[in-house]
Amino acid sequence: MRNHFGSLTIVTATVALGLLLAVAPVTSQTPAFKAPRTSDGKPNFNGIWQALNTAYWDIEAHAAAPGPVLELGASGAAPGGLGIVEGGPIPYKPEALAKKKENAANRLKLDPEIKCYLPGVPRAMYMPFPFQIIQNQKYIMMIHEYAGAVRTIYMDDQKEAPADSWMGWSNGRWEGETLVVDTTGFNDQSWFDRAGNFHSDALHVVERFTARSPDTLMYEATIEDPKVFTRPWKMSMPLYRHVERNAQLVEFRCVEFAEDLIYGHLRKQ
Repeated sequence: MRNHFGSLTIVTATVALGLLLAVAPVTSQTPAFKAPRTSDGKPNFNGIWQALNTAYWDIEAHAAAPGPVLELGASGAAPGGLGIVEGGPIPYKPEALAKKKENAANRLKLDPEIKCYLPGVPRAMYMPFPFQIIQNQKYIMMIHEYAGAVRTIYMDDQKEAPADSWMGWSNGRWEGETLVVDTTGFNDQSWFDRAGNFHSDALHVVERFTARSPDTLMYEATIEDPKVFTRPWKMSMPLYRHVERNAQLVEFRCVEFAEDLIYGHLRKQ
C-alpha cells in the first residue's frame, strides 16, 4: 500500500512539474507593448492625454470631504481617492509638515491654482484638464489646457535652467520604450495639489512616460527636495488618450476669472 501511494505521489508531482515547465516559457516570453514609431524610430506619444483620478485634490489617499466654500454644497465637495503616492505617506521634515497643514487650512488664500498661476510639475500632469504632446527629434512640447501652460523638453540642446520658473527647465532622453524627463530650476511658488502639499526651489523631478497600450501611458515621477523631504519619493498613475472624434484642447484662460479676486480692491469705486 505504501508503494502504491508513493508511486501516485511521484506521478502527481511529475505531472505538476511538467505543467509548470510548459506554462512558464509562455508567460516569460509575453512581449511588452511596443508603441508606434515616429519617423526617427522613437515611441510616438503625440496626442491629447489626461489623468482620470482625484490627485488634483490630494495626491495622497483621502476620504471625501466638504469643500471650503459652504455655498457650493455638494458641488464643491472633494471626492475621495486612493492617491498616487507610492510607499506610504509623503516623507516631510517635521517643520515642512507643519507648513503643509497650514497651507491646507488657508487654501483659499494660498493655493496658487485659485489665482490662475501656472501649475508647476508634476501638478500639471493630473489637473482635471487635458494636455497635448507634440514631439520631434529635438523637442517635445507639452501644452496644457489649464492656463495655457507650456513645457518644452529639450532632447538635444540640453542645458541648465537659466532662471527659476513655475514649470521648471526640462531635459529629456529615451531609454528604450520610456521617455525620461529631468526637470529642475523651479521656483517655490507651486503646490502639488489642493491639500497644501508643497515643495521648495530645490525641487528636482524625474518623470518617466511609458506606453502600455495604444491609448494609455504609464506615468511615474520621482520627487527630490532636501529642503522639504527626508528622502526622495515617487508617484505613479496612468494617463489616457482622448480618442473622441476631433479631440482638441479648448482655451481655459483663467487669468480673467481671477482678476477681480486679485486686483478687485484696486478698482475705483
